[in-house]
Amino acid sequence: MKITDVRLRLKEKKEETRLRAIASITFDGVFVVHDVKVLEGENGLFVSMPRKQFSTGEFKDIAHPLNTEFREEIKNTVLDAYNKVLAEAPTQE
Repeated sequence: MKITDVRLRLKEKKEETRLRAIASITFDGVFVVHDVKVLEGENGLFVSMPRKQFSTGEFKDIAHPLNTEFREEIKNTVLDAYNKVLAEAPTQE
């Protein structure tokens, strides 16, 4: 399975939120996963898969890769797309 498209919606950088962007990832041109998040953590940016909160307060991923290699591929592809969009965005002064 290959990632064939990544679309990003940048979010405003605010003190109270770590959210930097929301991505939609298309696989093989026929399957899309929405609500993949780019978040700012203590150790830099990371990618969070879509998840659902249950009445207990617990969160569970609703879509996720089954192995480390594919998780890394998703992370790297999404973060590369994020950095490209940032580089192309007009600077705010």
